[in-house]
Amino acid sequence: MRVLVTGGAGFLGSHLVDRLLADGHEVIAMDNLITGNADNMAHLAGNRRFLFIHHDVTNYIYIKGALDAILHFASPASPVDYLELPIQTLKVGSLGTHNALGLAWAKGARFLLASTSEVYGDPLVHPQPETYWGHVNQIGPRGVYDEAKRFAEAMTMAYHRTHDVDTRIVRIFNTYGPRMRLHDGRVVPNFVKQAQQGEPLTVYGDGSQTRSFCYVSDLIEGIYRLLLSDETEPVNIGNPTEITIREFAERINAITGNRAGIRYEPLPKDDPKQRQPDISKARRLLEWEPKVALQDGLERTITWFRERMIGD
Repeated sequence: MRVLVTGGAGFLGSHLVDRLLADGHEVIAMDNLITGNADNMAHLAGNRRFLFIHHDVTNYIYIKGALDAILHFASPASPVDYLELPIQTLKVGSLGTHNALGLAWAKGARFLLASTSEVYGDPLVHPQPETYWGHVNQIGPRGVYDEAKRFAEAMTMAYHRTHDVDTRIVRIFNTYGPRMRLHDGRVVPNFVKQAQQGEPLTVYGDGSQTRSFCYVSDLIEGIYRLLLSDETEPVNIGNPTEITIREFAERINAITGNRAGIRYEPLPKDDPKQRQPDISKARRLLEWEPKVALQDGLERTITWFRERMIGD
């Protein structure tokens, strides 16, 4: 296939580019590098099946030649980013998705939208199945990301129903691994950075809120299987193993040997109390479930961060 990955220089986008190239596809990565990092693609220099285009997808997208698939991953994805870039986040979820879908329609390409567990908001149903409509504060500070993705899902289904575009929607739960930015504000890089510096880990609230962490290689495998499947409606991809943030912080401290402990701060507005995917649909339709244990994934990720912190 000839595939376009928007947000291809980002954490997930760059891993997806690698997977597609490894399976023999020709890949175009498109990114405006606001939150993406060109270093994530440096190892692809000279690869004749890879092309990078520096472009903002909220503007008209032009690609010469045929396309078989478009994977739309362009968007700020961490609270630090979308709180600093609220308008850009809303624009890439709306205008960017519209442009990418228009290109898919014009090229007759399959379209896969990277959506998020944030569409469930602070959920009242636990774990969260794809049939749950969510509990989102659309005017809260996190609403710019939640609503951008909810709108993107609606736009994707509208193109599917109106223009018969072959669409896929993946709802991505908390993911971690190499190529996360050290200062992106998400819990894994925050904890690793503080632990490596011998500081107490900052836990918000009392730490009883839960998350479910999926290692990046597992997530990419699930997304790839979804792309090749026949499922047109949303599918959760994430790790169903739930852990409290306090327990997670203790695990990071144990792996890194950090003895500074934990520091508690007030819980941010609209921070979800629980987050756990129901992956019954992915198991049934994609024969997918995560394989990498949390301990193994954290050790790999911490090693990757440690090497880069030493380099800095």
